[in-house]
Amino acid sequence: MDKTLDSISITGLRIDAHHGVFDHERRDGQEFVIDTTVWLDVSGAAATDELAQTIHYGELAVEIADAVRRDPVDLIETLAERIATTVLAHPAAHEVRVTVHKPHAPIPERFDDVAVTIVRGRA
Repeated sequence: MDKTLDSISITGLRIDAHHGVFDHERRDGQEFVIDTTVWLDVSGAAATDELAQTIHYGELAVEIADAVRRDPVDLIETLAERIATTVLAHPAAHEVRVTVHKPHAPIPERFDDVAVTIVRGRA
C-alpha cells in the first residue's frame, strides 16, 4: 500500500528580480511572487522532533529566493523549472508544485495576475 505523502508549503514569497523578454524588464526588474509546495514524508521528523528528518522551510525559502535572483531568463516557465530543480535537490523531496506569479507583467489590459504552475517529481 502506498503511503500518502505530507507537504510543506511556502506561499507568497516575494522576490525582486530581472526576468523578462523586454529590455526594460531586464534593466528595471520587478517583483515575482512564488508559491511552492513540496511533498515529502514528515513522519520521521514528527516522531523524533528532529529538524534533520524534514526540509528546513526557512533555508528552503532562501534557496528559492536565491534561485529567482540569479541569471535572468526570458520566461517564467524557465524560472519555475529552476525553482523545481532547487527544491528537488533535497533528498527528502518527492514532488514539488511551483507557481511563479508575475503581477506586473507588461500586459496592455487590466489584470490581477499572470502565473505559470508546474509539477515535477523525482525521475
